[in-house]
Amino acid sequence: MVKRIVKMTFRKEACDEFVALFEHYHTHIRHVPGCLSLQLVRAREPQGVFFTLSTWEHPDDLERYRRSELFAEVWPRTRALFAEPAEAWTADVLFDL
Repeated sequence: MVKRIVKMTFRKEACDEFVALFEHYHTHIRHVPGCLSLQLVRAREPQGVFFTLSTWEHPDDLERYRRSELFAEVWPRTRALFAEPAEAWTADVLFDL
């Protein structure tokens, strides 16, 4: 099982647009084979910083999603709202308590 953590910093005026975009696509992403969970969290400070936290059954499931038509549709729309480049980490889940 792997956890994907993506830190995204949006322009202040684009935050509501990103949340609407996430609301539109989250069910589609969550139902991708191998996706076990999906969360969106917002940092209290600094403004405009969000994280997506997703859990994947296998690293191959995550990679299939990243090469999918869905990702090709979602990611450019998301990236267009950034104030700075995203940061992402894929980590192995050692304990899921």
